[in-house]
Amino acid sequence: MNTPAPPTPPAPSTPVRLLIVDDDPLVRAGLTLMLGGDPGIDIVGEGTDGNEVEELVERLRPDVVLMDIRMPVMDGLTATERLRRRPDAPEVVVLTTFHADEQVLRAIRAGAAGFVLKDTPPARIVDSVRRVAAGDPVLSPAVTRQLMARAAGGGHGDRADRTERARRRFGQLAEREQEVAVAVGRGGSNAEIAASLYLSVATVKTHVSRILAKLELNNRVQIALLVHDAGLLDTDGEGGSHLG
Repeated sequence: MNTPAPPTPPAPSTPVRLLIVDDDPLVRAGLTLMLGGDPGIDIVGEGTDGNEVEELVERLRPDVVLMDIRMPVMDGLTATERLRRRPDAPEVVVLTTFHADEQVLRAIRAGAAGFVLKDTPPARIVDSVRRVAAGDPVLSPAVTRQLMARAAGGGHGDRADRTERARRRFGQLAEREQEVAVAVGRGGSNAEIAASLYLSVATVKTHVSRILAKLELNNRVQIALLVHDAGLLDTDGEGGSHLG
């Protein structure tokens, strides 16, 4: 059964500061045209290659970076990895032409908050930028399943080692944090998790923040990948929520 998409976040009182990084001037011009007319988005600058990103972020202080994956001097993956190591780094949304590319998985593991396809309708790109700025990862359930399947690739030994490592990390969490983490892994919004676990939304947010801090993760997508690697999700979404 398809899970309905969460409602679009309301336009923020202060526009989201957006940096666009793409080596193709036509793509940059198109994105600027599409996004620049939205009152909730302020395009503060453009970059032409990944090697410019850190300097631009330092100078322009964007909230979100819309980053092309494939660029000639420094690709968007390397730029994302470097950027997300910075304190108070902006969120990153990667631009790609593939739904389940290994490069997208690497970007997510590096700390990107999601991705959009280059042929995504303008309104969806605007929505994606706003969601990421509001703290929601931008990955559809179908794409998430594809990425999880890609993450699970490799030989049996590799999968077993990854599962063991993930379970050790997951075991650092308190029981309620484990329940919240699994709910995040199933794609639940804060409101949905709160309803299912009989918690307030504020309490769910606190648990998510603690999970991220304890496990040294960047965002909810990385929580989902860890839960998947630990083998705590099943096909019908009703699997157990803790180790035992």
